[in-house]
Amino acid sequence: MSDRPILLAAGGTGGHLFPAAALAQELGRRGLAVELATDFRAEKYGGDFPARAIHRIPSATLTSRSPLAVLATFSRLGIGFFGALALLRRIRPRAVIGFGGYPTLPPIIAASLLGIPCAIHEQNAVMGRANRLLARVANQIAVSFLPTKSIPTSAAAKVRLTGTPVRDAVLAFRDAPYTAPTSTSRLLLLVFGGSQGARYFSEVMPDALARLPEAMRTRLTVVQQAREEDLAALREAYRAGGIAAHLAPFFRDLPERIAGAQLVIARAGASTVAELMAIGRPCLLVPLPHALDNDQLENATRLADGGGGWCVAQRELNPERLAQELAKLLASPELLAAAAAKAKAMAEVDAVAKLADLAEELGARRLGKDKE
Repeated sequence: MSDRPILLAAGGTGGHLFPAAALAQELGRRGLAVELATDFRAEKYGGDFPARAIHRIPSATLTSRSPLAVLATFSRLGIGFFGALALLRRIRPRAVIGFGGYPTLPPIIAASLLGIPCAIHEQNAVMGRANRLLARVANQIAVSFLPTKSIPTSAAAKVRLTGTPVRDAVLAFRDAPYTAPTSTSRLLLLVFGGSQGARYFSEVMPDALARLPEAMRTRLTVVQQAREEDLAALREAYRAGGIAAHLAPFFRDLPERIAGAQLVIARAGASTVAELMAIGRPCLLVPLPHALDNDQLENATRLADGGGGWCVAQRELNPERLAQELAKLLASPELLAAAAAKAKAMAEVDAVAKLADLAEELGARRLGKDKE
């Protein structure tokens, strides 16, 4: 394995770390060393990240436009930049690949200033704000959708379609057949989202499921992600409604649970959509509302337009409407099976190979420069 690593830079959430982990697995299979630069939120998702070293770099995400918040964010990013500069000088990576979010700004900008080839990957159908800033300095831009909205015109020539890489743990269930519900079988419903998604689903799901016909409700098993502080109340709400439920703050075996579900209810982050397509499961997507760029709405719309699922805006989804949608879908096995097949057909299962090819090309460019 080469001593000169490829450095991956990713914000410390699953949406950024999961595709980075998929690339790290593929690069490792190709005999390339991988290291990760991330922030301190990665403890939840990145403890088993497939890299020989994980570097925590100070970072911040812009959550408010108030002058004080902007100043605080960019002051911390400035500290992160000097940390990234020192890191890159020490490990001398062959290339740097960023996966979005403000925590990727310091490593990518440092790489650009040091003449290290760098690329960014955009998972969503709308380019995020951090990636828009980095598009001007990155050598290549990998995207998951064509077209991807909000790419700077000056950077359009750098764009390459790869798709969103999914982890080996997801691809392991690529060939798991979908089992549509019957009139007498158990109904397995999987519900998950990020922290905001988990809160919303904890509030709306018990009331919605309690409105289902009794013959359907008694056959239902719900597997649901919920925040730690919501677990007790949610568990009691399902118990009172006579609904079997398995609840947890985080499922490390989520790909297996997706494969076993007959219907998935989730937010529409790019990694979520990619994993649902890779495994091929029907889904009802509720995009995160009020997002600055409506990226989740765009992701969900692309999947729904392809027939792989359904998209409903949160503002339209009160418990009564949700109960109606679920009753219709769970009583329509042919509809669910068709959506599962179409979702699977939409998957870019070779996305990780395409992105690894790009990383190797950039790494070779760096090595060639070092030999001059």
